[in-house]
Amino acid sequence: MISLTVTAVVFGVVFLAELPDKTALAGLVLGTRYRASYVFAGVAAAFLLHVVLAVAAGSVLTLLPQQIVHAITGVLFLGGAAVLLMKKDEDEDEIRKPEDQSFWKVSGAGFMLILVAEFGDLTQIMTANLAARYDDPLSVGLGAVLALWAVAGLGIVGGKALMKRVPLALITKIAALLMLGLGVWSLWEAVAG
Repeated sequence: MISLTVTAVVFGVVFLAELPDKTALAGLVLGTRYRASYVFAGVAAAFLLHVVLAVAAGSVLTLLPQQIVHAITGVLFLGGAAVLLMKKDEDEDEIRKPEDQSFWKVSGAGFMLILVAEFGDLTQIMTANLAARYDDPLSVGLGAVLALWAVAGLGIVGGKALMKRVPLALITKIAALLMLGLGVWSLWEAVAG
């Protein structure tokens, strides 16, 4: 059974953490050069693979005693918050253009870009933490995939407009505060439990 509460919490946290990420900007760049649906297909497939790997890793953590899991996830959330707060704006990497505009070339370029750029990324680690925290792999996986797909869609279709209206620094600070809150809550559960 899927928990809408867990799905919504995961969606919110992952969405806010992924918005300021370089992959959202990469999706925007690819979306301005190629057919959006082709780009989204490749990006969505790569994010799905990353979420499956993250949820599997997080599910392994649930085999440990709950206090240890809460302590580990708390420390990792606090570390993620620190990374977001200390993050400096990076120049976007130059994206190589596929030689033709076929579905397989464009979606393949999007897939490979996200597969490499997101491996071990903050949102993948966060998804593993959330899977360990909630011990509900389906709800966590669904929330994370939908959040990543939503950010990819925004980046591909309307990223420029969003970034003009909402400062990237504000989005990053909100995501960091959410992670800080989750970290403190997890550590409190580890100590109190």
